[in-house]
Amino acid sequence: MRKLRFNTWLQNYGLFILLLMLLLIVWQWIVHLGFVPAFILPAPTAIGGALVEDSSLLLGKHLAATLREVALGFLLSVIGGVALAAAMNAFRTLEKALYPFIVISQTIPLIALSPIFILWFGYTIWGKVAVVFLTAFFPIVVSTYDGLSKGDAEYRELLLTMGATRWDIFRKIQIPAALPSFFSGLKLSVVYSVVGATIGEWLGGSEGLGYYSRRMSGNLNTDAMFASVFLLSLIGILLFASAMLLEKMILKRRGTKK
Repeated sequence: MRKLRFNTWLQNYGLFILLLMLLLIVWQWIVHLGFVPAFILPAPTAIGGALVEDSSLLLGKHLAATLREVALGFLLSVIGGVALAAAMNAFRTLEKALYPFIVISQTIPLIALSPIFILWFGYTIWGKVAVVFLTAFFPIVVSTYDGLSKGDAEYRELLLTMGATRWDIFRKIQIPAALPSFFSGLKLSVVYSVVGATIGEWLGGSEGLGYYSRRMSGNLNTDAMFASVFLLSLIGILLFASAMLLEKMILKRRGTKK
């Protein structure tokens, strides 16, 4: 069984790993031979050295701060997005009134809103959480609303003729139909949460990987700057993979195929 799983995993990701290793070797070779100055693009080994050298600061302080912001903002966006999507699905008047505002909220650049949030919330964690929430909220609410709008109309009519309530329809038809769309939005949202936290820290913060990256950029310490960028990318990858795993577990348990 383990060998079968490993072979399946290798078939899915073997080519990616091979290409990644090739890119890292070429990257290291280009910098080592001086084709690109190290202060512009540090070698992978230099980035790894910066990770080890500054591990206590990066992992103990700044990574923990970024994870707190991502977790709070993402959790609030999921709760708020799902609740608003369900409310708009249940009350069409609410959908007509609020949906345009949801779309408009995404047309305003976050780079312009971040200073406003800092002005409102100060240099506390809530300013960054607000940026994360606004970034991650849109995919959740739109994907969940679209998913709830789906469903087998004939099955719905059958349940209604059998005396089913509106809650029964919602629970037995709309929620299962909405799960694939919801998880599609969830996977986007969890990655956007990392982006939002980074933007918030970059523009106004005293801790976090985004703040650390900005500070190292100002000091021309590109090794440490790329190390923080690597950790941000790693967070996004791990969170996306966790969302994929959760999706597979829940859809498999419910017998739903995406």
